[in-house]
Amino acid sequence: MTIPAYWRHFVVFILLVSLSFHAIGSRFFDEETGEFDVSEHLLTHSGFLPVPIIITEPALGTGLGISAVYFDESISDRSKRLKNADHFSPPNITLAGGFRTENGSKGIFAGGFRTFRNDQYRYLGGLGKFSINLDYYGPLNRPRALNIDAIGTVQQLTSRIKNSNWMLGGRYVYFDTDIGFSASKPAFIDRRQLDLEIGRLGFLVNYDSRDNILSPSEGIFFEGEIAAARDWLGASVDFEDYAARIHAYMPVSEKLTLGLRGDLKASSDAAPFFFLPYINLRGIPAMRYQGEQVMVAETELNWQFKPRWSLLAFTGIGKTFGDNNPLIKSETAQNYGVGFRYLVASKLGLKVGVDV
Repeated sequence: MTIPAYWRHFVVFILLVSLSFHAIGSRFFDEETGEFDVSEHLLTHSGFLPVPIIITEPALGTGLGISAVYFDESISDRSKRLKNADHFSPPNITLAGGFRTENGSKGIFAGGFRTFRNDQYRYLGGLGKFSINLDYYGPLNRPRALNIDAIGTVQQLTSRIKNSNWMLGGRYVYFDTDIGFSASKPAFIDRRQLDLEIGRLGFLVNYDSRDNILSPSEGIFFEGEIAAARDWLGASVDFEDYAARIHAYMPVSEKLTLGLRGDLKASSDAAPFFFLPYINLRGIPAMRYQGEQVMVAETELNWQFKPRWSLLAFTGIGKTFGDNNPLIKSETAQNYGVGFRYLVASKLGLKVGVDV
C-alpha cells in the first residue's frame, strides 16, 4: 500500500516537532509520568507553539496544515494579573497558518484574540484567502463540482454585562467571492451570484459558563445572532440571516461526560446559494443538505478510561426546510461515529483527537 505524500510529510513534521520539544527540555513533558504534556509551557511561558492541522471534512477530503500560535503571556501570569477571577479568561493569542487538502482546496489565514480592561471586552478578528473545491447538489440532488475563491475578513467585538457570563456585541464579515463550476452553470442559479461581495453585520448575544473554552467537561455555551447584508456594508446583494446554537456539557459520573448540541439557522429568500444554511454534522459533507432553515441536534458521550485517554461515541440528526423556495426541498440527515481524545495539557484540561 502506498502512503500518500501529504501523510508522509505530516509524519516527518511530527517527528521534527517532537525532536524540538525534546531539545527544549522538560516543560513539554509531565514531570511525574514523562508523558507528552504542554501544560507547563502554556502556564509558565509565552511565545510560539506550532499546531498541526488535520482536516477530515468529507467535502474536502483528507488534508493537512500548520499554524504558528503566539501567546504574549503565560496563562498563570495572566490569571495573577487579572482582577476578575469569576470566569476563565483566555490569554491573548496571535496565529497564522495554511492548509491544503487532497481535492486541491487550500488557504492561508492570520488572526488574533485580545481582551481589554480585565476581560471586560473581547476582540476576535482574522483575514484569509481561500480556494475551496466542493460538490453542489442543489434541488436536483446531483453533485456538480464548483470552486469558491474568496478573500475576506471577520471582525468581532463583545462586551461583558457587568461581571456575569453574558456578553453582547457585533460581528462584521466581508468576503469577495469568485465562483466557478467545472461543468455548465445550473440554469436555476443567477449568473450574478458567481461574482459577489458579502458585507454582513450581525448583533451577538452569548452566554458561556464552560470550565474550558477548548475542551470543556462542564458548563453551557449559548450564542444568538441576527445579521443583515447591505450595500452600505459592502454587499452586492441584500439579505438577512439568523442563528442560535447551544452546547451543554454534563458530568454523568467520574469518568463519563454527556455533551449535547443544538443549532438553528435561517436565511431570507435573497441569500446567495452558497450562503444558505446547511446541515453541519460530523461525517456529513459541507453544503450537502441546504435549506432556508436548518435544525441540528447532536449528542456525545465521552469515557475517560485512562488519565490521559478517552473514547467517545456520538450521533446526531439534521433537517432542512425551504417552504418559501421551490428550489429547496426538505431533507433529513443522520450521523454516528466514534473518536478518541488525548489530554495534551492536563493542568488546563485541553484535549486533541480524531473522530470517525
